[in-house]
Amino acid sequence: MADGIRIGQLYPAKQPIGIGKPVQPRTQHTGTDEGVLFQTLLKAGELKFSRHAEMRMQQRGISLKPEQLSKIVTAVEAAEAKGAKDSLILYRDIAMIVNVPSKTVVTAIDGGSAEGNVFTQIDSAVVIT
Repeated sequence: MADGIRIGQLYPAKQPIGIGKPVQPRTQHTGTDEGVLFQTLLKAGELKFSRHAEMRMQQRGISLKPEQLSKIVTAVEAAEAKGAKDSLILYRDIAMIVNVPSKTVVTAIDGGSAEGNVFTQIDSAVVIT
């Protein structure tokens, strides 16, 4: 996914990211439809990434394109509609634990690292393609 957006590119390195704080993208709007979608999702505060999730995604080389992020947001909204609190979101070869009420990705794991793991302290799972 060389053309994807890496999480480390989204946030200034010294700005703490916390629950309830909107994230500020580091990169400027590129004028593409993908850029507009991504900026809209971030400005709407629809999905946030904890510092831990951001670090794990960087370490594991996980990057998300705007359309992938949109699918994940939709999955989180579906979990919220069912009353979920902490959900496992499975998207292709990425597993994410999301705190649904705050719409915050708590951690992310790639397919190779997820194999054989037991996910605890979740009350739901959403599988998306």
